Amino acid sequence: MKKMLAVLLAVLMSAAVLPLAVAEGTVVVYNWEDYIDPDVQDLFEQETGIQVKYVNFTQNEDMLVEVRTSPNTFDVVFPSDYAIERLIKENLLAELDYSKLPNAENLLDWVRDLPYDPQGAHSVPYMWGTLGILYNTTMITEEVDSWAILFDKKYQKDVLMWDSIRDSMGLALIYLGYSANSRNAKEIQEATQLLIQQKVDGIVKAYQGDEMKDKMVAGEAAMAVQYSGDAQYAIDLNENLAYAVPKEGSNIFVDAMVIPKDAPNMDNAYTFINFMLRPDIAQRNCEYIRYSSTNKAAIELMGEEYTSNPNLNPSQEVLDRCGFYEDIEEPFLTLYNNRWSEVKNAK
Repeated sequence: MKKMLAVLLAVLMSAAVLPLAVAEGTVVVYNWEDYIDPDVQDLFEQETGIQVKYVNFTQNEDMLVEVRTSPNTFDVVFPSDYAIERLIKENLLAELDYSKLPNAENLLDWVRDLPYDPQGAHSVPYMWGTLGILYNTTMITEEVDSWAILFDKKYQKDVLMWDSIRDSMGLALIYLGYSANSRNAKEIQEATQLLIQQKVDGIVKAYQGDEMKDKMVAGEAAMAVQYSGDAQYAIDLNENLAYAVPKEGSNIFVDAMVIPKDAPNMDNAYTFINFMLRPDIAQRNCEYIRYSSTNKAAIELMGEEYTSNPNLNPSQEVLDRCGFYEDIEEPFLTLYNNRWSEVKNAK
């Protein structure tokens, strides 16, 4: 009996020091560049025993092509709102079983039922933000409150523009008094001509992506069209930078976690999403990437440092002049693509 007890005790002691592996295999995550705290990924692997295979994209349009052509490659994908709308239309997403996502109770009320995915049937909100202008206060002394400043000739070779159809065409449409989701060929043409003239006038330093925030930190341009989270990241590193959402209006977006219908590791996908919804994990991700959190429990943990920051927690006045992008269907999608090519090829 004593020998049996000794053996049992040894087994229990060895079990106590084993890693907390409750699953096995992998989860393939397809996410934006710099959009998760790397330590969170390591912690997930340590706690679950599931290996994360992490793949990046830089534009929703690129992500859509990959998910469409390789529907059984990814387990968790992080698209934006209008891209989720497209994926739902194409029947590429699994309908979620929230009994496997108990931490979804931490979500803010307003993100639970959004127009692109009613009742969150196919997506779990991850982060949100706005589109605006990041500017250097040592290079710009006038008030920055309008998209008009992006088209001012005195800022030649000093404006960084997003290499994105929806963002650059969208802000041009809004500045002209139209909807960012316009299906009017005349309005789209006006926006195209505005952006072409901006290039012809020599105002655009470059059309770029994620690297713009680092260029603004380094003082390489006076201003950049920027998402609020990347803007806050840059501001944290350079006190001379500031961020504004123009008075004409702008885009508010939500990036969410979805599971492709043919995901090869469905159970691990649910485990990963539920882990990301844990308050302490949501806090770590928010503080690392500097976008606005959809997790009310995480916001409580961050306290006044988060709630008093207008870039992370914008006023209702700012939100009221912002709107979501909608999925642009054919034949207008082709029209947008053709007009965007005209802008990019303009000399």
